[in-house]
Amino acid sequence: MTKIEEYASPVENQWCPGCPNFGILAALKRALVELELAPDEVCLVSGIGQAAKLPHYLKANVYNGLHGRAIPAAIGIHVANPRLKMIVTSGDGDLYGEGGNHLLHAFRRNPDITVIAHDNRIYALTKGQASPTTPRGEKTRLQFDGVEIDPAQMLATAIVHGCTFVARGFAGDIEGLTGILKRAIAHRGLSLVDVIQPCITWGNHPVDWYRERVVPIPDDHDPTDRDRAISVALDVEDSFPVGVLYEPPERETFAASYRERVGDGPLYELPRVDRSILEERLDRRTVRL
Repeated sequence: MTKIEEYASPVENQWCPGCPNFGILAALKRALVELELAPDEVCLVSGIGQAAKLPHYLKANVYNGLHGRAIPAAIGIHVANPRLKMIVTSGDGDLYGEGGNHLLHAFRRNPDITVIAHDNRIYALTKGQASPTTPRGEKTRLQFDGVEIDPAQMLATAIVHGCTFVARGFAGDIEGLTGILKRAIAHRGLSLVDVIQPCITWGNHPVDWYRERVVPIPDDHDPTDRDRAISVALDVEDSFPVGVLYEPPERETFAASYRERVGDGPLYELPRVDRSILEERLDRRTVRL
């Protein structure tokens, strides 16, 4: 039986005292333990930023990528060893800004990974500039007169492009977030969980401002209803609907046909490919001038 102490990391935490990121860390640990996943069965991938430090504070397999490049690294690791439970955890700037193009095409490919976006609606590591999710009119340390463009609607974008699990959580509700993360991690296919994570240092609103606006998605919500899910995803003007927005029937995951041919083990366990086959295929692709 997996115990939460097994995920304890000796790395000194660099987050601000009281940061809601601690709530995400606690919920993720609980979810992994309740799913009976041991640390050596999990791989955490992140990019750059305060949120991207989370893998340092949780004992498991870890890969830190470049800014915005967590998704392709996670897909590569997943294809190489599908036995690992792949989790990407990074910020809204890293995943939706620098990494937005990678995330967009991950929706299409549907790899069996979970993406957790710490959404504080600013770039916190670089002192509070507007991020892709900062609301129009919000004043920041760089946008002195207020942001002049509308925020990216990433959950609606995920639904439109066929992401097979789309949810929103709140870092201030550890129990509720734990349940959402358990469903996301257990889901077969790409899961996107956007977590409302107020920044207590550079943000314009205190945690209680968010807490007052977090509302559970109604019990009668049908997560297979695409149009309704998009409507709920866009409804963030005065409130933050929390829960599972969209979970349609499962579809084929990325590299599934490849794995049907070679098995579900890591690449190092597979027999080596005959060199003559590689040379023949390379020769067919060679451009003759």
